[in-house]
Amino acid sequence: MLGRISYLLPTELSEALSRLPASVMDGLEEIRIRENRPLEVWTGGGSAFVTPGGKLQNSPDGAIKPSADMCRRLLERMTNHSVYAMEEELRRGYITVEGGHRIGLAGRTVLEDGKVRSIRDIGGFNVRIARDAAGVSLPVLPMLIDRYRQTISSTLIIGAPRQGKTTFIRDLARAVSYGRWRLPHAEGWPGRKVGIVDERSEIAACVRGVPTFDVGPRTDVMDACPKAEGMMMMIRSMSPEVLVVDEIGRDEDVEAIREAARAGVAVIATAHAGSWQEAAARPAIRRLLQDNAFARGVVLRRTKDGLASRVIDLEHSAAASSASAAGAPTRTAGHSPAAPREPTSWPAAGDMNAR
Repeated sequence: MLGRISYLLPTELSEALSRLPASVMDGLEEIRIRENRPLEVWTGGGSAFVTPGGKLQNSPDGAIKPSADMCRRLLERMTNHSVYAMEEELRRGYITVEGGHRIGLAGRTVLEDGKVRSIRDIGGFNVRIARDAAGVSLPVLPMLIDRYRQTISSTLIIGAPRQGKTTFIRDLARAVSYGRWRLPHAEGWPGRKVGIVDERSEIAACVRGVPTFDVGPRTDVMDACPKAEGMMMMIRSMSPEVLVVDEIGRDEDVEAIREAARAGVAVIATAHAGSWQEAAARPAIRRLLQDNAFARGVVLRRTKDGLASRVIDLEHSAAASSASAAGAPTRTAGHSPAAPREPTSWPAAGDMNAR
């Protein structure tokens, strides 16, 4: 696993990490490098500090401490020795490197007219290792199907950070593009044209415009493009039947998703939230739920056994809310699309260690 990003790391850090047990390497998710502070790694089992000999410990005492020179070399390799050429990425606070690995940055911000223009004096790096998990969404996919249109329903996927949302929607995009519907009566349904707007280059991990992950044979990718603008560009130029976007939540995202719905395009989107109630409390998400922009909701949660998912039928919740407002009897009175009733079970969606 380390081989995917070892070319970026200073030799001292790469050698220490290469001594980690194979089980740790297989589950490695984040490498947190802080100047003159203990080297930390995160796996599915939590965090630990790394000694120069490659041992893991809960105490920071005796852990390797990356020097200023190591951090300088890491930054140079990340930016291909041209920090100024990466100014837009620095403004956003992260750099995505080949393979879809995202490196978060912490340091002193440079402001211009009250807004962040860049980051300098960078002393903290969070290397998030991208993983693929083919088939992880397939147990859930049959519950997301629009049988009338023979495609996937517009679906909002939520979860806290590091719960596997990006990996999950990549796998959904791939399944829809191939036409792997996982339903007996869907035999012979065609795959659908998928458009991925990959603002952070993590879903498809494009290199010079070409995806390095398998995202399906009928999939087009708009790489490193703001979500709202990219969705409009896709609708105008590539005629997608399904749009896939990661981490929505801004006002412009709402308008773009509304436009996609008016154009008859299904949208698969993710949002950061630890629960459905937290998601519905976000103004932009709440507006989309009130607009019935999504027919299904999925809540993802990591467990010691892998990924668990909870599927919510938002169409049913919306219908129940309308019936209640009209005075018709309903068992779900008082629930709205913004606060639907959730199932009590957590069916497994598959095994994965991914963000």
